[in-house]
Parts: sequence; structure tokens; C-alpha cells
Amino acid sequence: MRIAAVTDIHGKLEKAKKLLGVLEEERPDLILIAGDITNFGGAEIARKVLEPLMDLGVPLLAVHGNCDGRDVPELLEKLRISLHNKRREANGTGFVGIGGSNITPFNTIWELTEDEIREILTKNYKPGDIILSHAPPKDTKADRVHSGLHVGSTALRKFIEGNQPPLVVTGHIHEARSVDELGKTVIVNPGPLFRGYYALIEFDEKRKAVKNVDLEKL
Repeated sequence: MRIAAVTDIHGKLEKAKKLLGVLEEERPDLILIAGDITNFGGAEIARKVLEPLMDLGVPLLAVHGNCDGRDVPELLEKLRISLHNKRREANGTGFVGIGGSNITPFNTIWELTEDEIREILTKNYKPGDIILSHAPPKDTKADRVHSGLHVGSTALRKFIEGNQPPLVVTGHIHEARSVDELGKTVIVNPGPLFRGYYALIEFDEKRKAVKNVDLEKL
């Protein structure tokens, strides 16, 4: 299965349109969007940004980010692409989603306690599932800010350590574009699409294992 991983679009419609042109040639089997579709914008903006990627005609799963407006999660539900606090299957593989972020110093729109993150994972996850989380796991390449501090979710990290999902796709920390490993788990922060970044992931759905990750730029 070929997965296009996207995060942190922040309302940049032109970047979504440009990505559509690339993906028309790449022909992924699935698109994963790890949140912050808008930059504190509402459902109308989110819909415009999502339409080019939905026009590709391949399955798309998304979670909202901490900077998405209050009505964005409802839009994702209406579009039947929401993965927040639920488990869905595509191409024989399970996916579990966590929207928003762990608590930040900035009091953004969608923030979750570590207990809430843990509950979502415990309730929905089945062995071999891929996790789509706006917030990255703590103390990885994917959660390090410019100052060097690691600001990711401790609950997500502990869950990964205990359950070893094959793949975690995340975002949130713009400067932490990376591929990392935590045990057998591959962690991918594609980097923000508003800066032209995305990732292509080759996933073996039979073995439930990542075969390859390419960090790409438009």
C-alpha cells in the first residue's frame, strides 16, 4: 500500500492544489492528513483546502489539529473522512486517529490531556493498526522544537513502547520533519505542507510493516 502523508496545511489552498498535481502521477492508495488543515479557520476554509485532495478519488482519512476551527471536526465527520477517536479500515489495514494536540502553553482550540489521549488509544487500537496523530510522541525526532525541547505526548510514547504499532504518522511540530524509530515502530513527521513538504510511505499490509519512507518536497 502506497500512502501519501500530509500535515499542517494551515489553509494554503495553492499547496493542496500543487500536491494534487504530484499525486495524480504518484497514484497513492491512501491519503493521511495529520491535522491543522486550517490556520485557526473554520469549516468553509477546510472544505476548500480538502477538495483538491478528495478529487484524487482515493481513500482519505484525516484528523483535526489544535489550530483547526471549532466546526472543522464536524466537517470531517460529514465528509466521512474523520479518524479522530475512532478506528477505520482501508486496504485491509486498521487506522486509529487522535485529533488536536497534547496541552500546549498557547491555549489553542483543540487540546487533550494525556489521560484523554491514552483513553482514545486504549479504546480503539488493535494490534497492527497504523496511528494517525496530530501530536507526535515525546522524546523523538518528530517532537523537537528549535530550542531543542521535546514537546510531544507522553501517553502516545508510552502506548507505542507497549504496543509497537507498525507506523505512526504525525505533525504539529513544523521544524521536526523526520523519520524515526521507537522499537519496531516507524514514526513519520512529513513536515508542513504549507512549506511544500509531504511524505510517501510504502507499507506492506500483509506483514504490517513499513517498507520505505520518502520525505518529499513540492
